[in-house]
Amino acid sequence: MRKEKLNYYEIDQNAVKGMQELEGYVKDSEIESSLIELVKIRASQINQCAYCIDMHTKDAREAGETEQRIYGLSAWSETPFYSKREQAALAWAEALTRISENDITDEFFMEIREHFSEQEMVVLTTAIVAINGWNRLAIGFGNEVGTYKPELAK
Repeated sequence: MRKEKLNYYEIDQNAVKGMQELEGYVKDSEIESSLIELVKIRASQINQCAYCIDMHTKDAREAGETEQRIYGLSAWSETPFYSKREQAALAWAEALTRISENDITDEFFMEIREHFSEQEMVVLTTAIVAINGWNRLAIGFGNEVGTYKPELAK
């Protein structure tokens, strides 16, 4: 069990102000919140960020996601639970989260673009950038897993 090493938010709220602005931008977008939560969970699974997995599975349930779809995320490409749009978003999240392992070819990009407008691509990519940043903060400073409560985030 990981113990918190440092509470970066209490020490300096300005340290995460930009991250919070990114989150606000994504939240105010036209992309459905359930899709954003699926992307956040998947990136957090790849990064093995237990705190963010806990947080975003709770938020996904609040956004109406089913247990089956949440549990199936680690094998999303092998299940029938996700729409083509969701599959594209998850593929994009995986490619950007594992950026050093991937060659973002023109063909791959165009496959993703079939499901998202240019504006949505910017929002989706911003959401992926943000969750990867949050994962690094939570892992690096040891956020205490299990303490997140969705009702307090509203």
